[in-house]
Amino acid sequence: MSYARKILPGKTYMVTRRTICRYFLLRPDDEMRELVEYSLALAARDYRVKVHAFCAMSTHIHLVVTDPHGVLPFFLAYFHRFVAMGTKVLRRWEGSIWDSDAPSVVELLTRKAIVEKIAYVLANPVAAGAVLDPDEWPGAKTYFDATKWPEVVELPIDLPPMIAEADAEAFRDDVAQALAREVEEARKTIAPENVLGPKRAATISTETRSKAPEPMRKLNPTFAAGRGCGAIAAAAARAVKAFRAAYRAALERWCMGDRDVAFPEGTWWMRVFHSVNIGGSS
Repeated sequence: MSYARKILPGKTYMVTRRTICRYFLLRPDDEMRELVEYSLALAARDYRVKVHAFCAMSTHIHLVVTDPHGVLPFFLAYFHRFVAMGTKVLRRWEGSIWDSDAPSVVELLTRKAIVEKIAYVLANPVAAGAVLDPDEWPGAKTYFDATKWPEVVELPIDLPPMIAEADAEAFRDDVAQALAREVEEARKTIAPENVLGPKRAATISTETRSKAPEPMRKLNPTFAAGRGCGAIAAAAARAVKAFRAAYRAALERWCMGDRDVAFPEGTWWMRVFHSVNIGGSS
């Protein structure tokens, strides 16, 4: 069962999208890296989304972004479609590129959550056993740098709005420390001789499928508060429950013909495609 997602301007998210059947379609060769970087730059520019960090693995892409204008679904659809079209050409692939599940979209509620998720994203190549150091990963990735496409488009990598400019250096230090912890923990579980390495990662067959065990995805979290932020997480869980209940009630009335019913603030699909009233309690 799918739930309505609450979309409000100014929220920061971690987004993950996986390839179909975990094929290595996003193998980090030069062409794929350029495709991902260009697609992200174009989507971010057109939808005015702020990118804070990203990493394209062979089987999935992680993003940490802020959506200032409440257009995240449009931004993701554009970005994922652009990557998919380019991948079909590069890989001579027929059929779907992306897994049939919707992208994982997790709202990051606190500074701590943002630090933890950026560190997770950047450490992912090590955790996957592809390289021993995040800097060795040849795929598309970045964090707090500006990347240019000559005469075409550029992608600014911004601080999250939650972080004041005066706090920028401390925030970067926190991310660096969290990244070091993630890498250290990942290395404990991987034998060096089993690490794929950057050269092989960039040349492995795209018809390879990931063999790493993956538990059934029973949960699809919609927010992260960070370690030690239980009260914030509990409040967020109550807010999600209230929004879904208000949305269901409004949708039932709308389906019965009540076109004046007010949907809760944060309603996206019904507002964009059916111009419903907004203002119901959530």
